[in-house]
Amino acid sequence: MKTTNYLLLLVLGLWSCSKPDPVVTPPVDDLEIKGVDMSFLPEVRSSGLDIKNADNVSEDMLTTLKNKGVNTIRLRLWHTPSDATSNFETVKALSQEVKSMGMKVLLTVHYSDTWADPGHQSKPSAWASLNLAQLEDSVFAYTQKIATEIQPEYIQIGNEINNGLLWPQGSTSSITQMKALLAQGIAAVRQYSPNSKIIIHHAGFQNATWFFQNIASLDYDLIGVSYYPVWHGRDLEVMKTNLANLSSTYNKPIFIAETSYPFTLQWNDWTNNIIGDTTQILSAYPPTPQGQKDYLMELKTIVKSLPNGVGFCYWGGEWISLHGNTATNGSSYENQAFWDFNNKALIGLESYIRE
Repeated sequence: MKTTNYLLLLVLGLWSCSKPDPVVTPPVDDLEIKGVDMSFLPEVRSSGLDIKNADNVSEDMLTTLKNKGVNTIRLRLWHTPSDATSNFETVKALSQEVKSMGMKVLLTVHYSDTWADPGHQSKPSAWASLNLAQLEDSVFAYTQKIATEIQPEYIQIGNEINNGLLWPQGSTSSITQMKALLAQGIAAVRQYSPNSKIIIHHAGFQNATWFFQNIASLDYDLIGVSYYPVWHGRDLEVMKTNLANLSSTYNKPIFIAETSYPFTLQWNDWTNNIIGDTTQILSAYPPTPQGQKDYLMELKTIVKSLPNGVGFCYWGGEWISLHGNTATNGSSYENQAFWDFNNKALIGLESYIRE
């Protein structure tokens, strides 16, 4: 009897040892969009600066971001800018490079020759004399070219269009005209890049309910909201509540399209910085490399708690001081970048690591 039991235990033991290893599911991104705006990358590359990863090894910025878990690169597109940084050919080439690395492209189309935001929405000079009907045709044709040749995974029809776009015709003072222009951009994307997700982008959550109510009939996919403590309030709970309400009310996925945070209040050139004192930031997160990381980790937690939060995108991460420490035409963002004043990657990038 004892011999039989022994043989039975031996067989069971051998069988358990011979079982195949369990299947391990590879990690997947915990958010659909884990992005960084890299629009200044061409200037960084042409500067000749030695950019390093966190191990102090020379490495291209895109490679560093990819290795840290960034899955989306955001690029601004200007119609006819004064230099090549954000023109069509530069953005197209950079988009192709991003795609070849296995990351997604998020285009923010400004429909301007320069910065477009709540206070500036100037038409491209080439469109300056167009009437509304001609402007609609131009928006469609221009967006068609973008959609056809770049095929971005995500595309913003306008940038921070709280007060409309393509002023004066597309101002919010004429909602009907603004919607007509947006509709042309949307239609071009749907027809020529049907797999692209269309974003409508609002700066901050203040007055966002009114704005999105007015465009509720438009065919878009994602709500994008900028959040900077200095401009949009220093209460993360208020921000969280407002984003949750927007997503639920309009039944759209939502993400933080732009944010940033300082790792220091010092400076690396003689260009005035946007952030320079603690009254402009959150008291819970000091202006240190760890504070920058902790802020982003909390933002990530907030987005994941939303009814349909899909991600976040950092702005200015690549905008280091490019022209020397005495330059007055340098960066107003070098103390909010993801690379320190020695051009070494900061621990803030660890907020992108897969969980």
